Amino acid sequence: MSRQTIKTPCIGLCSTVYGDLVCRGCKRFHHEIVNWNLYGEQEKRAVWLRLELLLVQVMTAKVEVFDAPRLRAQLDQRKIRYLPEQSEYCWAYQLIARGARLIHQLDAYGMVLLPEFRDCSLPQLRDAIDREFFLLSEAHYERYIAPRFLSEGLDSRV
Repeated sequence: MSRQTIKTPCIGLCSTVYGDLVCRGCKRFHHEIVNWNLYGEQEKRAVWLRLELLLVQVMTAKVEVFDAPRLRAQLDQRKIRYLPEQSEYCWAYQLIARGARLIHQLDAYGMVLLPEFRDCSLPQLRDAIDREFFLLSEAHYERYIAPRFLSEGLDSRV
């Protein structure tokens, strides 16, 4: 693995330039993308933590990581970037996202699909995980962020 620090959640598939309030690539909110370089470490950590919690919620419903050290070693060997301080379920996502078409025995990577997903191909599962992660991010935005922006907009006109 490249020992270069991952400085942003961006994966180079930004959809906010097309008007999305939540990026379909990295799942950050539009204002987080615009302001990322202005954020301090605490603000960046808050974004990373929210993304991690939502992704872990999706992943634990589909995958069991039974050997985190083996998963980490496989990521290193295959030079797949991940954040070591994040949950092993985020690592599992990185593996599936980057290697879905190449992996044939998931247990060799220290993880297995839960029974209800064992008939899915990894590319299908990857797409389903990505879709659910996006929907959760969008729901979070609509529930917690959008109302604040609306009330701030109304307050500034008074």
